[in-house]
Amino acid sequence: MSHGSSHRVAVLVDEGSNPFELGVATELFGLRRPEIDRRWYDFTLCSASPAVRMNDGMFTLSGVAGLEAADAADTLIVPNRPDPLTPPDPAVSAAIRRAAGRGARLVSFCTGAFTLAAAGVLDGRRATTHWKWVAEFSARHPGVRLEPDVLFVDDGDVLTAAGSAAALDLGLYLIGRDHGAEIANTVSRRLVFAAHRDGGQRQFVERPVPAVPDASLAPLLAWARERLDRPLSVADLAARAAVSPATLHRRFRAELGTTPLAWLTGERVALACRLIERGELRLDVVAQASGLGTASNLRAQLRRRTGLSPTTYRRRFGTAAPRPTR
Repeated sequence: MSHGSSHRVAVLVDEGSNPFELGVATELFGLRRPEIDRRWYDFTLCSASPAVRMNDGMFTLSGVAGLEAADAADTLIVPNRPDPLTPPDPAVSAAIRRAAGRGARLVSFCTGAFTLAAAGVLDGRRATTHWKWVAEFSARHPGVRLEPDVLFVDDGDVLTAAGSAAALDLGLYLIGRDHGAEIANTVSRRLVFAAHRDGGQRQFVERPVPAVPDASLAPLLAWARERLDRPLSVADLAARAAVSPATLHRRFRAELGTTPLAWLTGERVALACRLIERGELRLDVVAQASGLGTASNLRAQLRRRTGLSPTTYRRRFGTAAPRPTR
């Protein structure tokens, strides 16, 4: 997505939609961002009905656009449905199929994956949904390659988030894919949600809030982020936390849903992305400053995490024109 373009995001509001997911989409893609020096998304809510009853009859939403907005969207978002076993409105399914047919990006939050699957656009694709509904989803849609224990799945032009909170993670990931890591971090700080998580992290974390506040990993993570340019291993992290590597691994799994090494690598890649965006052209300098070591490892990790080469990433998100790197 170029800096000057206007990417159209539409959210399909169906009977029983959850206001939280609609709020997440509105906050991420709908609010104007004066602190960001580029055009933001064109955002709209749309529905097959002029008035839509929200989850548990909390309120009725009216005054939103019709399905013609879905037909014009570059990204079409499907929020959760409280009863995913009830077939969606046929008009909604038809709008989703039209969007898929013209190459729009499709996104679902939580049980919205059932809506995409019912429309027939997930067959043969990788996807996820809320852990509570995994068995029902697999039984009803065996043609979908379900990944049951991750926060979100990026399958190119179809992206699915596991639960309500994971919608924030996926939304920030999409902003990063469209605008780069620096802009995603700016939005994340505005949301006071700086620790957005990688999609491969686990959905269900056994101990999301430590019983003893001092046992939180937050001080260790802050310490490590200040030292990404230095040799820093899992053993170093464990020594800093005064625990064994095995105990540290368990704590990362319990609090963050990932491993220490995966977290450390993700932080290094995010720093490398920010350095490239800020205009650093020498890959060996970026690799050293981010702790990735070599330009070769930087290329491999950046492509693995973003799907882009450093040159393509710089061209898309950087502030300086690319030149040959060494």
